[in-house]
Amino acid sequence: MSDSRFETRALSSLAKVFADSDIIDQTYRRASALRLETVSFQVAYRSAERLRHIRVEAAAPQELAVTVYEVGLVPSEFPIYHDHDERILRSTPGLYPDPLHPIDPEKGIHSPGNQWRSVWVEIDVTEKAQPGTHSIRVVFYSEAGEELGGENFEVEVIPAILPKQKLIRTEWFHCDGLAQFYGTEVFSEEHWLYIERYVAAAAKHGINMLLTPLFTPPLDTAMGGERLTVQLIDVERSEAGYTFGFDKLERWIRMGLRNGIEYFEFSHLFTQWGAGHAPKIMVRENGELHRLFGWETDAFGPEYREFLRCFLPELAEVVRGLGIEDKVYFHVSDEPHADHLESYRKAAQIMDELVGDFPRIDALSDFAFYQEGLVPLPIPGTDKIQPFLDAGVEPLWTYYCCSQYKQVANRFFCFPSARSRIIGLQLYKFKVAGFLHWGFNFWNSQFSKRPINPYQVTDAEIGFPSGDAFLVYPGEEGPVCSLRMKVFREALQDLRALELLETMIGREAVLVWIEHGLEAPLTFDQYPRDAKFLLKFRSAVNERIKAGLVNRTNP
Repeated sequence: MSDSRFETRALSSLAKVFADSDIIDQTYRRASALRLETVSFQVAYRSAERLRHIRVEAAAPQELAVTVYEVGLVPSEFPIYHDHDERILRSTPGLYPDPLHPIDPEKGIHSPGNQWRSVWVEIDVTEKAQPGTHSIRVVFYSEAGEELGGENFEVEVIPAILPKQKLIRTEWFHCDGLAQFYGTEVFSEEHWLYIERYVAAAAKHGINMLLTPLFTPPLDTAMGGERLTVQLIDVERSEAGYTFGFDKLERWIRMGLRNGIEYFEFSHLFTQWGAGHAPKIMVRENGELHRLFGWETDAFGPEYREFLRCFLPELAEVVRGLGIEDKVYFHVSDEPHADHLESYRKAAQIMDELVGDFPRIDALSDFAFYQEGLVPLPIPGTDKIQPFLDAGVEPLWTYYCCSQYKQVANRFFCFPSARSRIIGLQLYKFKVAGFLHWGFNFWNSQFSKRPINPYQVTDAEIGFPSGDAFLVYPGEEGPVCSLRMKVFREALQDLRALELLETMIGREAVLVWIEHGLEAPLTFDQYPRDAKFLLKFRSAVNERIKAGLVNRTNP
């Protein structure tokens, strides 16, 4: 028998449950899913008085693998810029729901009393899951073993397999954050252990491209400053010239492939915001390791040119020897602006001369870089993508970061989760080939002046709105995922389901169907705003796929 002093509410994965406000989201107790899909929901709970060590149990059929997480709260001092749009949950500093903590069966979860909290229930639908409706029961028990309350949820399994992800997706992986937080020596065996666990978690959530630190990535680093060295390439210099060791790079590639990574992007070979300097490169000379290149280096001087002339052809041979020549992408410089056009041009010419057979990608938003042929695969921001769409750029990637906070999709703490998940439909409509974000685990202050504790500082010390800099938190043994990470995976699953539907009814029919009943055509800044639309739409997609299966069986 449930306790009347303990309330529960079944909610969708798109709800955000705040401890200091009432729940406004609609009750949600039923979903459908394809095989090899992960479907999630939440159960919010509130007790009239403080309760500790609550046990949570979820009962489900064997072919549905169910995991329950506690939705944790973390602080945000800087939720959003002052001139934000109207599509936010709140702009005030405070505690926001985000990390999904594994529940210790000995400790359980706690309820402070008169505060809403929630658990996140994740259901992995296996390939052998039986079609039809399956019931999941989530029950809360007191420390004494008495049932406090619970919720029932139904999942209908559609007997079609969610197709493999085609989209290339990268969230930049920062090795320095792991070494700093866990106190390990860079590329020690302990560091490799953590790297592999985080890479595996990334791949499980649809991240299939891995930023690969040939040299310490020159990303979000104060001019004249430097980040902790994370350099995969061993470099020695003598009178005879340079010699390079690729053992750690080869280990990195094998590790990534083993954990589901399909593509590798090599870290930028010129500094961010202008391509004027070299990244930090450590070189051993006469038995001593020292920094040979960095902010003091003229990117186009003879010393760095000679270094690249020696290094890049050898790197290309290693790539071919590993058989990954069709899985590798190079970067020149991140986010160049219009006044960097000439310096970027010089850097691009060097890259074309030395590794022109490999594709180059860079995040930028000025169409002139593409128009003048300087970046073959441009990655414009979602708010700057229209000129690239108008020009018919293919393949076309996109990205968002802290700058994309008006109207377009993004993943900040203060945004509704629907504003993150809508991007799945947008990626499908505009045939986007790749998606980039800079912050998988950036656990530094802005400009990397110091490491931070991501459970205490979620905005890079008032550098970026909370939610921009990272998707994962550090747990004792490995990553703690965020609910934002799970929601973006749902967006990718929506994309894959639409691609499956396309094989049944054709792309044009899918596009007509997506926009049926909308007030305006779907764009990156015009889209349905509420969670109800997405939940209903995805349910309808699954129903249409189910009907297509019947038609194939009974032509």
